[in-house]
Amino acid sequence: MQYVSHYESPLGKILLSADEAGLTGLWFEGQKYFALHLDPEQEEREIPVFEKTKQWLELYFSGKEPEFTVPLHFIGTEFQKAVWEILCTIPYGQTMTYGQIAGQMAVRQGVPRMSAQAVGGAVGHNRISVIVPCHRVVGTNGSLTGYAGGIEKKLRLLQLEGTDMTSLFVPGKG
Repeated sequence: MQYVSHYESPLGKILLSADEAGLTGLWFEGQKYFALHLDPEQEEREIPVFEKTKQWLELYFSGKEPEFTVPLHFIGTEFQKAVWEILCTIPYGQTMTYGQIAGQMAVRQGVPRMSAQAVGGAVGHNRISVIVPCHRVVGTNGSLTGYAGGIEKKLRLLQLEGTDMTSLFVPGKG
């Protein structure tokens, strides 16, 4: 059974989903892929993982790095899960490029190279926003690109964490 709950963040409403194993989703309302793959059978109920997730989010949105983890249950392909595990290693207030993640994936898979575009697809389909920090992934040139919640939210999350923004920029249109 999948359960859902809601959280009001300073950046907008958030939908949470979980099952018996852990948190399965955290989406900003209206973001790309919102509630994608959420079970049609779900129940709105406060369960312990939601309480822990909301405590984590309260600390995070107050500008503090939470010093505990939330039980996560990744639902995706093996490739996606491996990329999401790497995302969880990006330190608070720091960034990593798609290329750096591709390099780590290549090592994990024992291949000479890995496509940064393939990594980007997995990052973009991360179902547990913020806690699995896909907002900390940037282009090789420092471009703040590719965040399902929108560039403005990505920018605000990085600023909240005190990330050094001097080499980062919002890409122009065109």
